[in-house]
Amino acid sequence: MLSVAVLISGTGSNLRALLEAAEDPDYPARVVVVGADREADGLAHAEDFGIPSFTVPYAHYATREEWGAELSAQLAVWQPDLVVLSGLMRLLPREVVDEWAPNLVNTHPAYLPEFPGAHAVRDAIEAGVPQTGASVIVVDAGVDSGPIVAQERVPVLDGDDEHSLHERIKPVERRLLIDVVRRVATGDLDLTSP
Repeated sequence: MLSVAVLISGTGSNLRALLEAAEDPDYPARVVVVGADREADGLAHAEDFGIPSFTVPYAHYATREEWGAELSAQLAVWQPDLVVLSGLMRLLPREVVDEWAPNLVNTHPAYLPEFPGAHAVRDAIEAGVPQTGASVIVVDAGVDSGPIVAQERVPVLDGDDEHSLHERIKPVERRLLIDVVRRVATGDLDLTSP
């Protein structure tokens, strides 16, 4: 059984989907802890499912490196096989990436390498592209630049705004994440050579 830690910043919709998938006894992974960089609404999902959680508030640390060291220390308590960044809106310090990679994956609401960064959906709308997508990547020290392990296209429809497009991307992201975690757990996906 693959043990998974999930890190969030917001509502945790991908986290909830993963928790629901893990309720199936045949699903080969379990979320063992949920962490956040602030008092995120998504921590309620951990509580709903009886999963331990922790918060390492970014604002309480003088540097990103100090914050990252505490985040990594909290993760180390649980010794997860895989760490999932699911809406964590912070760039991890290189030391944290080095410690957990390649067993460190991130979801992203774009078809990478298109539209990296925090405003991927808005950037796609502003670019006027006919399609964008969702991706799951292995985290590296860059911004959404790690090896891609899963992705799928999502059309941009006439009249789409940032909200409506993001709402159509989210279910694709969730499905990709659940599948990637399953494939890692079963050995069908080797994150050292995706």
